[in-house]
Amino acid sequence: MNKNILGLDKQETANLVLELNGLLSNFQIYYQNLRGLHWNIKGKNFFELHVKFEEFYTDSQVKIDDIAERILTLQGKPLHTFSDYLKNASVPIGKDISNDVEGVELVVSSLSELLKIERIILGISDDANDEGTNSMMSDFIAEQEKTIWMLNSWLGK
Repeated sequence: MNKNILGLDKQETANLVLELNGLLSNFQIYYQNLRGLHWNIKGKNFFELHVKFEEFYTDSQVKIDDIAERILTLQGKPLHTFSDYLKNASVPIGKDISNDVEGVELVVSSLSELLKIERIILGISDDANDEGTNSMMSDFIAEQEKTIWMLNSWLGK
């Protein structure tokens, strides 16, 4: 078999790198949405959501770095331009959102999209016996599912 330095199949790893770069792109758009929400939120829930959106974007920064470093660990090259991110992202782009409900709904829909991508990567990493990527995706999924539940509770759903 054609294995890389980590003992993983090179073709399966190349496919994982491609998918992880897609996830990286989506997280970058999600991160920027969160910055915009943090800056622009208005209304009676300002203090609560201003802090919450900062918590989310800080967490996203860590995940972005983790994804990029995983790509490098797999001997790939992480995407790093905004044009690449926009071309490869499927999360919704939030522009000029200042309404609390609209902002939280954007976060929920973004996390739902990220979950779809992460589950695809989870399946691929499982098939490739890539425990490092598999573990990272499992952790992301569990955390984001809980966040969606909490945000939906905030929305009264």
